[in-house]
Amino acid sequence: MKAGSAGPFGMWERTLAARYLRARREDGGVALISLISFIGIFLAVAVLIIVMSVMNGFRAELLGRILGVNGHVFIDVRNMPIPEARAIVAKAKTLPGVVDVMPKIDGQVMAVGQGGTLARGAMVTGLAASDLAKLKIVSGNLVGGNLNSWGKGDYGGDEIAMGSRLAEALGVLPGDSVQLISPQGASTPFGTTPRVKDYTVSAIFDIGMSEYDATFIYMPIEQAQLFFSKETSWDTIELRIEDPDKADLLTQEVAKFSQNRFVTDWRQQSESLVSALQIERNVMRLILMLIVAIAAMNIISGLVMLVKNKGRDIAILRTMGASRASIMRVFMMSGASVGILATLAGAIGGTLFCLNIGTIQKVVEFVFGPVFNADIYFLSQIPAKVEWHEVITTAVFAAIASIVATLPPSWRASKLDPVEALRYE
Repeated sequence: MKAGSAGPFGMWERTLAARYLRARREDGGVALISLISFIGIFLAVAVLIIVMSVMNGFRAELLGRILGVNGHVFIDVRNMPIPEARAIVAKAKTLPGVVDVMPKIDGQVMAVGQGGTLARGAMVTGLAASDLAKLKIVSGNLVGGNLNSWGKGDYGGDEIAMGSRLAEALGVLPGDSVQLISPQGASTPFGTTPRVKDYTVSAIFDIGMSEYDATFIYMPIEQAQLFFSKETSWDTIELRIEDPDKADLLTQEVAKFSQNRFVTDWRQQSESLVSALQIERNVMRLILMLIVAIAAMNIISGLVMLVKNKGRDIAILRTMGASRASIMRVFMMSGASVGILATLAGAIGGTLFCLNIGTIQKVVEFVFGPVFNADIYFLSQIPAKVEWHEVITTAVFAAIASIVATLPPSWRASKLDPVEALRYE
């Protein structure tokens, strides 16, 4: 025997543990339970990785659309003279990590289709023509018309862009006229009268979220100032940054030079949605990890039967000088091997499934028909985003759960009395 082979986890312990993993006829029940344990842990780990990756994919798609439309940091500049607001814009552009800065005008209107029989409430956003061109989630997802002449003419012209669902509800196409009615009209001795004006629909966009596609209208900012009687100021200055997760840090920097203006970030504006997504993600992870732990518990059943079947072997090993710790390590390695191998297989299988989910979806839909309706989810493909730290965390948790599950039966094996085990042999 080589030097050191008799130490903890030495050669003879590993050899004996590997031998106990190979089923013989009299140990058929043990082999079956070990196979069930392997399959259970494999499926639990794979499902945990797949579900969390799909949830990450949906979260990324959802937040990507929300942030693509709304930006990351917002400065309230209502009633601030435009020259002062321009100074804030110039300062904001110099901050590290800032990709773009956009002044905005926001307002609510009633949109009336041709003929005046179809009407819907809508949100109007006034942007500069150059800023709308940079807003790729809108300018890059046109399903009708174009933005070639949008923003051109006196006060930005009379052309607007609207969401596809709003256009459908109003029954309009590119080139048609839409009447917008704003409660923020002219002041008269008898009160404020609504402002009514006809606009031409130059483009129709489809962002992929019904909330936006059914309510959003984009208007040149100069025209929005005129229409909503805000010629001397803007409503908001919107900042877009490279890393949205660092918006809170940028908010603190912006607050230093924004003249005590109210500064918020996208998390605060969508607090309920962000909290709901985070809670859902954490609860789902907890539930699936419990399933992994339950699957690992099957190892206990297999080891209990193995210890019972190998009672005579344990007694002989003890009489030959094997320590209680050695016996315990043998059965720990025997049981943990099943869990660790299943964990590795599950991690690899789950990751490969996520990386090829598009192909798998096509095969399933070819056999069973559509399983992911784009009209409901507004996505043509199931999104999956593999986060490697989650894969590693899942694998480590499953491996630890498998090792912990081997402790009770291994401890029982180490406490077996050789005299009692051999008395009736």
